[in-house]
Amino acid sequence: MSNEPSSAHPPSAVKPKKLIDELTFNTTPNQLTLLRVAFVPVVVGLLFVRSEVCDLWAAWLFVAASITDYFDGYLARKQQIVTIYGKLLDPLADKFLVVSSLIMLQELGRIHPVVVMLLVCRELAITGLRALASAEGLIIEASGSAKWKTATQMTAIPWIMGRNLWGIPIQTAGDVLLYASLGISLWSAKDYAVEFIRAIKRKHEIKVQVRKSIRAEKQAAREARRAAKHALRLAARKRRDS
Repeated sequence: MSNEPSSAHPPSAVKPKKLIDELTFNTTPNQLTLLRVAFVPVVVGLLFVRSEVCDLWAAWLFVAASITDYFDGYLARKQQIVTIYGKLLDPLADKFLVVSSLIMLQELGRIHPVVVMLLVCRELAITGLRALASAEGLIIEASGSAKWKTATQMTAIPWIMGRNLWGIPIQTAGDVLLYASLGISLWSAKDYAVEFIRAIKRKHEIKVQVRKSIRAEKQAAREARRAAKHALRLAARKRRDS
């Protein structure tokens, strides 16, 4: 028997690989999403103070929360740990952060109420549209214009919050970007609606084709049964005649 130590680990020392499925909640992407949700009351609370310092802190925290939006999606795709909870929480966290910030900035008189109403109603409409599409078994991917909307919006809001950075009046640039975001938002909403209608039409056409195919198969089966019965009657008649 050899006295050399074995290089293999004993079975008890080998840790099984942790399996992560769609029902797992405690994942790094989900934790980042929850952190983004936790930023929301802090950002709103800082804006309520109504001081330049707190406004800048609110702006930087909004930027930090926006960065977590990128990393939670990146990690979920890279580590292949996309969960049901993440699919639910990620878009909700984004809307909590954006809508709360827009309403607070409107209350401070920095954004016109009509702009806030249009942006919020657009988000509600797209959310309802996607929910309806999901109920129909359809998936509507984010369009290129929707991604530009998010980029301009996530840049405009902290600039409007900060107002002045190192003596530079950044709110004016934020206002321009926000109006650009509004235009892109309405345009992308049109894209979503058109894509939804097209997807519904395609699904209806497929249903019609399937129904026609089923009816044709049933008709062919009935004709085959009638032909078989007719053949049997002919054979029986021949036997009687013979």
